[in-house]
Amino acid sequence: MAEMAIKKRRPKNLDLPTIRLPLPGILSILHRVSGAGLFLMLPVLLWLFQGSLTSSDTFAAVKGVVGHPVAKIVLLGLIWFYMHHFCAGIRYLLLDLHKGIELEAARLSSKIVFAVSIALTLIIGAKVLW
Repeated sequence: MAEMAIKKRRPKNLDLPTIRLPLPGILSILHRVSGAGLFLMLPVLLWLFQGSLTSSDTFAAVKGVVGHPVAKIVLLGLIWFYMHHFCAGIRYLLLDLHKGIELEAARLSSKIVFAVSIALTLIIGAKVLW
């Protein structure tokens, strides 16, 4: 009972717009969001893949769907989700091996993950979608 009275009250900041996460924290959240997005879009991607392999008529229909500008933007977003998730996953594997766990190294690796995933997205997106 005496321990409860001595226990210090922790400050609570529940004003979400004022919370500033460090870059590794943002990377971690985006890694989870990208994984969930890829998982949720998997049925759509499999449907498009199946349609492209069924017959020449369904391939033309899929090509028409994928050729729409909104679909290209969605597919570019999915490419970025995959590239980000892949690059961040490699970073987390290295962190599990205790490589780059110091503060400066963690910040640098976060910047590298963002730069590489965006560059790969632009390269692959330009090659595949346009």
